[in-house]
Amino acid sequence: MFLRPEDSLLILIDPQEKLVRALYEPERLIKNLSLLIRAAQVFEVPIVATTQYRKGLGEYVPEIKEVLGAVEPLDKVEFSVLKNPVIAEKIQALSRKTLVLCGAETHICVYQSALSAIEKGYKVVVVADASSSRSPENISYGLTRMRELGAVVVSTEMLIYEWLEKAGTPAFKALLPYFK
Repeated sequence: MFLRPEDSLLILIDPQEKLVRALYEPERLIKNLSLLIRAAQVFEVPIVATTQYRKGLGEYVPEIKEVLGAVEPLDKVEFSVLKNPVIAEKIQALSRKTLVLCGAETHICVYQSALSAIEKGYKVVVVADASSSRSPENISYGLTRMRELGAVVVSTEMLIYEWLEKAGTPAFKALLPYFK
């Protein structure tokens, strides 16, 4: 059951200024989210980006916004991205079977998005080191619960190397500098 880029959709959940700085290991989160975005761009994996109540929590952190480029985050007040009709419609229209979830917070928006996606029959992959919460305990609880529900939990490198399948390709060469 290899994860394939042509079946995948990257869902970037709420890495916003006021939220990210309050999370556990924000530098790790920013680094891994940036790497996932770059990999999605190399493999032409569509990206759906969201914000949680942008008026209150602000824009994306600049490091993520810069890498994301022209992708415009869709604002929501729902915790699950799939409970927002506009976002759910966009996800459905992209016709991908595998939703790759990452962002903030692991035990709230990422978790509820995973739960909704599983209920709708999607294969759900949660990138553990590209997700965070305000406490390590809530990260652990969220990841454990998602795994219990049937989500696949991976690391950033696991996912990207699974998409790559082998060394020496143009994609491998494009991404290699970011692994150092």
